[in-house]
Amino acid sequence: MVNAVAMLSMHTSPLAQPGEGDSGGMNVFVRELSAALAQAGVTVRVYVRRDDPGLPDRIPVEPGFEVVHIDAGPTDLPKELLTDVVDEFADGVAADIERAGDVGVIHANYWLSGVAGHRIKHQLALPLVSTFHTLAAVKSSTGDHEPQFRIDAESAVIGCSDLITASNPVEARQLVELVGARAERIELVPPGVDHAFFSPGDQRGARFALGLDDRPVLLFVGRIQPLKGLDVAVDALIELDRPDVRLVAVGGPSGRDGAAELARITARIEAAGIGEQVRFVPPQPHHLLSTYYRAADLAIVPSRSESFGLVALEAAACGLPVVAAAVGGLNSLVDPGRTGLLIEGRDPADYSGAIRSLLDNPSERAEMSRRSFEESKRYRWSGTAGRLRRVFGDLAATSSLVSCA
Repeated sequence: MVNAVAMLSMHTSPLAQPGEGDSGGMNVFVRELSAALAQAGVTVRVYVRRDDPGLPDRIPVEPGFEVVHIDAGPTDLPKELLTDVVDEFADGVAADIERAGDVGVIHANYWLSGVAGHRIKHQLALPLVSTFHTLAAVKSSTGDHEPQFRIDAESAVIGCSDLITASNPVEARQLVELVGARAERIELVPPGVDHAFFSPGDQRGARFALGLDDRPVLLFVGRIQPLKGLDVAVDALIELDRPDVRLVAVGGPSGRDGAAELARITARIEAAGIGEQVRFVPPQPHHLLSTYYRAADLAIVPSRSESFGLVALEAAACGLPVVAAAVGGLNSLVDPGRTGLLIEGRDPADYSGAIRSLLDNPSERAEMSRRSFEESKRYRWSGTAGRLRRVFGDLAATSSLVSCA
């Protein structure tokens, strides 16, 4: 058994608000996984770059789980320039690991942390587990430009990782086929969902709490950036041509293109004259999202790419059918015709057709709701932590680390 894990999350903290800035599903993953590991008896230190001078060096989150802030470059350094301070971050993490003296495994999340973890692995002779969350090769294939240095960095980290986690078979195949990972070093470790918060509830009560009436509600949850496809959801609403249907979008602008994307979508809404049908909601504390899922009739997840699709799982846990893009992990989470519908391509007319068919068939939607909830029970953070705990223990016990490919 491994005593302690160094969890690297260089560019974003598990304590940050999801849906705001660079915070999203990865923040939820790191926070919930760290808590579950700590509850299973593994000490977890999550290392984050300090992005606010007022942050304390260490924040205890719960017994066995703390966030450690590492100084690396100016606190206001944008994400696009973090490559310049990866070595500084890695050195700070390595120094803290050496002081603690109990870490058996490094677990890096996202490619920036992977680069830092790669350096620390060789410095301290510790096994490296990598979880990428997104891959440059996948994003590039769907129209999101990624710099060559990121592609090269991911390849180097993959070549020297002792283990790579994939959330589903689709991501595992992408790791092998697009970036040359060795299949025997990939472990399927699906994320979980907190069923204490995300569970079916009274739709009428949820709508009352949110100030919504009994008209149909479509729900989009995610950061406002081209990758997440809010524009497709808005255009689908326009195509639907039903003034009684509303779209609730929970999330804020993210990344370099976030503000421009929000302005473009807002202009589209105004030009189409559907301003009264769209409600923008700022990012919400994660546990409060369940009220929005319960209030809705359908969740819309039109992402260009998703390694997993945590929003789709949270919606399912609340008994909400999903209309989603047939990309990445969404292909594993959504069972077409049973728990939702998958859409090939990005034509808003295809989305509006799927939405219309479900809104017009409440009995089918109710059956999908029941199946969604039942399927979601397979995903629990305790199970995710249990898998990784065994993996960490095996790696910590080995005397032979993978050499750089």
